[in-house]
Amino acid sequence: MKKTEDREIKISFQSKESYTCPVCNAGFHREELLSGSGRFIAGNLTDELHRLYEPSLKYGDIYPLAYQATVCPECWFASMDKDFSGFPKANMAKVIQDEEKRKQDTLSIFPGVDFHENRGLVSGAASLYLVVRCYDFFPKEFSPTIKQGIAALRTGWLLDEINVKNPGQHYDWLATLFKKKAQFLYNDAIRREQSGVENLSSVKVFGPDTDKNYAYEGALYLCALLKSKYGPMADAAQRTASLEEARRTVAKVFGMGKSSKAKPGSLLESAKALYENISKELNQSNA
Repeated sequence: MKKTEDREIKISFQSKESYTCPVCNAGFHREELLSGSGRFIAGNLTDELHRLYEPSLKYGDIYPLAYQATVCPECWFASMDKDFSGFPKANMAKVIQDEEKRKQDTLSIFPGVDFHENRGLVSGAASLYLVVRCYDFFPKEFSPTIKQGIAALRTGWLLDEINVKNPGQHYDWLATLFKKKAQFLYNDAIRREQSGVENLSSVKVFGPDTDKNYAYEGALYLCALLKSKYGPMADAAQRTASLEEARRTVAKVFGMGKSSKAKPGSLLESAKALYENISKELNQSNA
């Protein structure tokens, strides 16, 4: 019997585990990304700690970040997977009241998305946008601010990819907007943690991407990097103050000791390079 050569090429599957939305009680199965068989060809790591992937001849472009958010396909409540089922009932009324508005807002940015369908690049970006939005309803015990920062940065990365495929449609502007949002959220999360307002104990994996966990030191590095790239630009005094704060923050990364599993040499090298670049700009502005 001759084997069939033309088999369906899959990059994802529906999980066996059944999910129940804690907000609207809708039942659904989460889409999971398959791995192996040459699906992922790792490329460069950007200064934002984003892992790029090369398209494979068999599977084409795959975007792991598009599958990270858990989204109810009915009411569009979304969060990181481990927080989805544990959403507190005390906060339910606000999420229910927000349903139509979050759907309208999402569709205004990502027209035509449907979370009953398999994820693609656009719906993946939309799912992460919904994560940013829905963590507004989570209490501080869930460390919502840093999770919003991670999701906002990931949304910006996927919008970069959408812009490559659809140039001239302002997705590059949107990507920058979400990265500016991430800059604020990352720095706000660290300030909250250091002042005791909101700790980061709920965060086990800081990412920011899916290939490696750069832990708390990675979050500090991104606070500084994002501030240097997307912080104040127009006002010289504000720019100087922002860069000085960024330099103090990134100095903590390579001032915490030698490289380790959680703090690989690549992070230390990136932190030192960022420190030098910030110092150079500050020296030039003070000259």
